[in-house]
Order: sequence, then C-alpha cells, then structure tokens
Amino acid sequence: MNTNVNEIDATLAALADPTRRKVIDLLREGPRPAGELAQAVQMSAPALSRHLRVLRAGGLVQAEAGGADARLRLYTLRQEPFAALQGWLDQVQAFWAEQLGSFKDHVERGR
Repeated sequence: MNTNVNEIDATLAALADPTRRKVIDLLREGPRPAGELAQAVQMSAPALSRHLRVLRAGGLVQAEAGGADARLRLYTLRQEPFAALQGWLDQVQAFWAEQLGSFKDHVERGR
C-alpha cells in the first residue's frame, strides 16, 4: 500500500507542472528526442532537462538509445505509473458513485 501511495505521490508531483504535462502529451504521440521536446515546448535544452529528470525520477518516462547515433536518447512514456494513478482514481470514483447512489435511494424513499 505505501509503495503504491508513494508511487501515486511521485506521479502527481511530476504532473503538477504544466510543462511536464505538455511533455507527457507530446510523448503520447510517440517517442521523441530531448531536443525535439525542448523545441516543442519552446524551452532551452538545460531547462527541459530538469523537467525530464523529474519525469524520469517519478517513473513516468524513460530514455532509451535512439538507434545508430549512440548520443541520441529517445524519451517514451511508461505505463505503470499512469495505471497506478488510474487505479486510485477508479477507487475514488467508486466511492462517490456509491455515496450518490445511497443519496438517490434516500431521496426516492422519501417521496
């Protein structure tokens, strides 16, 4: 449970920044090198590198060798942190669905 909570905390902390959310959106379209991501978010490479470091530390992205050029690193999304976050959101949603269902039953019995 604590591992899952820590994982969700890291995911939410990483997603708290709009630039990092934009990087996630860009990576949903497919793997991209850091330079292309920096250009897309109109940010210097060192500034984007700090954001990518947070995303890597949170486990949301990973960097892999990009083919023939060993210097090129392609960033991709990792599914696991998003699945854990979705699982937690599903639990919250189920709680509210149950609460609203109980309230609806209560109102309908009062008619």
